[in-house]
Amino acid sequence: QPNGGAPPGAERDSAGPRRSTESEVYDDGTNTFFWRAHTLTVLFILTCALGYVTLLEETPQDTAYNTKRGIVASILVFLCFGVTQAKDGPFSRPHPAYWRFWLCVSVVYELFLIFILFQTVQDGRQFMKYIDPHLGVPLPERDYGGNCLIYDPGNGTDPFHNIWDKLDGFVPAHFFGWYLKTLMIRDWWMCMIISVMFEFLEYSLEHQLPNFSECWWDHWIMDVILCNGLGIYCGMKTLSWLSLKTYKWQGLWNIPTYKGKMKRIVFQFTPYSWVKFEWKPASSLRRWLAVCGIIFVFLLAELNTFYLKFVLWMPPEHYLVLLRLVFFVNVGGVAMREIYDFMDDPKFHKKLGQQAWLVAAITATEFLIVIKYDPYTLTLSLPFYITQCWILGIILVLTWTAWRFFIRDITLRYKEIRRQKQEHRHEKDKCLSNGDGHSALLDEPNGNKLRERK
Repeated sequence: QPNGGAPPGAERDSAGPRRSTESEVYDDGTNTFFWRAHTLTVLFILTCALGYVTLLEETPQDTAYNTKRGIVASILVFLCFGVTQAKDGPFSRPHPAYWRFWLCVSVVYELFLIFILFQTVQDGRQFMKYIDPHLGVPLPERDYGGNCLIYDPGNGTDPFHNIWDKLDGFVPAHFFGWYLKTLMIRDWWMCMIISVMFEFLEYSLEHQLPNFSECWWDHWIMDVILCNGLGIYCGMKTLSWLSLKTYKWQGLWNIPTYKGKMKRIVFQFTPYSWVKFEWKPASSLRRWLAVCGIIFVFLLAELNTFYLKFVLWMPPEHYLVLLRLVFFVNVGGVAMREIYDFMDDPKFHKKLGQQAWLVAAITATEFLIVIKYDPYTLTLSLPFYITQCWILGIILVLTWTAWRFFIRDITLRYKEIRRQKQEHRHEKDKCLSNGDGHSALLDEPNGNKLRERK
């Protein structure tokens, strides 16, 4: 959820001037029990829980069970520390502790990935059995290609059976996924580029992963136009509403009516304030490279979803795959806001945000796991025509980059210098003409003729 803003009562002016794309916020500054720090309360509850386990609960004799429980308890203690003590990010709704929780989950997930990376391929896959006993077994990938006829006259019972076969649980997942990605990126062009580019990646890599093989209408009609396109459209409409919404906050007990209190509770799950993203990729080489890097990381994270479950033998519908997507939904919005702040306001945001740093590290670690666990699949050579298309695309992008940020700038600078020289020469000639003593002694008619000759 892309909740952007500062903690209640905080003023943007104390950190720096308000940006023109940042909404005005009116806050009465009420600091209720909900917003106060509860570090001692959490410490007391945590100590009581550990004391109960130590003094009152009999320790089981199952070594594997105790190991699992010890690891889970260690993670929970770390999460308690992080939720109460970690540094706040840019979001404050529904509560800053919520985003601190996901920051700590990012750390735990990255440590888990590092552990998997340092195992042998067989041990890493079998380790997944400790999480779910049904894992650790190779699973066949579903092929979405095959018969691509929209209307199949050979099937008298249901000629449109190919369409119904493709309408599975991943269709609404595509829609909601792109709706949330639009709320993260907040730019129509970037969303469409990522959406179309991923379909080209599926075309290019279907020789490596069978479930990338889809019908043409599945790629462009169902995915790009219907699911992704509709999700992006709804996301842009939501962004438009958020950018026009008035952000005026009152304490719950300062609102006199019951209806107003209920409305305030609902709005607690909306942004505290709003910043409209203006990426402006063509404004400078730094921003162009940054936007290209964001698109690259987005596409790599999307590919990791498919390759990770392939190399770790996880079925697409497994709850771990879903949890990973939920994780990226929660951390992705914070990471995008931190990246935008780092690009848009480098004087105030002098270093990359903590959540953005972790997301980049997680994406890179996931890809390294894929490389280590199945290098054979990744090294399957691309078909020749696919290679030609990618080489052509890369050449076009590099050519445009060189023209836009080097050749064009040099040409404009040369034209500007030439124009300044011409103006300087014209002014010099004018001064020489005005300073000629003979022209002042000429009578008016002759003087006019002489000026006309000049």
